[in-house]
This record gives sequence, C-alpha cells and structure tokens, in this order.
Amino acid sequence: MVKEYTLQEALKLAIKTEKESMDFYRRAGSITKDERSKKVFDLLANEEVAHLKAFFEHYRGKDLGDLPTLLSGPMDKLSATHQALEKAIAEDTHEQKALEIALQEEKACVELYTLMLKDIVDPLVRRVFEAVIKETQGHYDMIEDEYMRVMTMVDRSDQDIYVRE
Repeated sequence: MVKEYTLQEALKLAIKTEKESMDFYRRAGSITKDERSKKVFDLLANEEVAHLKAFFEHYRGKDLGDLPTLLSGPMDKLSATHQALEKAIAEDTHEQKALEIALQEEKACVELYTLMLKDIVDPLVRRVFEAVIKETQGHYDMIEDEYMRVMTMVDRSDQDIYVRE
C-alpha cells in the first residue's frame, strides 16, 4: 500500500532523509583513510546540506526547530544507515561498505522522492524535488565511480571499451 503524503509531510520526511545522509557522509568521511574517498564523502555531505536547505525553505512546521540547530544536531544513531556504517567500521571494511551503503541510500532516495513528486502540485516545491532527484542520481553515479576505483574495477571512462569489445 502506497502512502500519500501531504506537502508538509513530504518535506519533513525529505528533510529528515537529507539530515541522515549528511550525517552518514560526514561520519564516513571522518573514518576514511583514502584521501579521494574522503573528498567524495565531504562533497556529498555538503551537497546534502544544500538539499536540506532547499527543502527546509518550504517547510512550515515548527517541530524541527531552526536550520542551524537541525544541521548541528546529533545524528540518529538508531537509523539503519548509521548502524550499518558502525558495523562496517567495527569489521574494518568501512570504505568499501560505506560506499555500498551510500549506493543503496542514494537509490532509495531517488525512488522515495520520485514517489512523493507524483502528489506535489506546488510548482516551486516540484522544482525543488525534481532538482534534488537529478542531483541524487548524480550522487549515485559519483559513488559508483568511487566504488569501482576503490575496488580496483574498471573506471567508467573505460567501460565502453571493454563492454563493446
């Protein structure tokens, strides 16, 4: 059964999702030894802040507090994403696992936001969701490239050569 969201419910869920992603990327970046992966995680965290701000601009609820407080607030340690990352850290497979978790999360975000977009009629908010969906797909592609590099797989720029030959 599909849940229909009001505009404010959709925005609140999107804000919470972006906050969780931001926290995840900050934590992943803080424990990553590989400098390029660290830069990718830091870039993704900053882009999640931008998404969060875009959603927050349209949110009319008062239950999340103000934006600076939300951004600096503690991470949700009970979230499945956070727990998966902490498990990967304990098993010392964090760079690979963090990227795998990130791929799953970005894909889930695209699916969730696409579903929510169907019921959003406000043109400004539709544009926000559409832009974030496009950027989130870009995040997925960036993470996939980094995952292939970390796993010493073929770089995306070389894929066409190997696939077509």
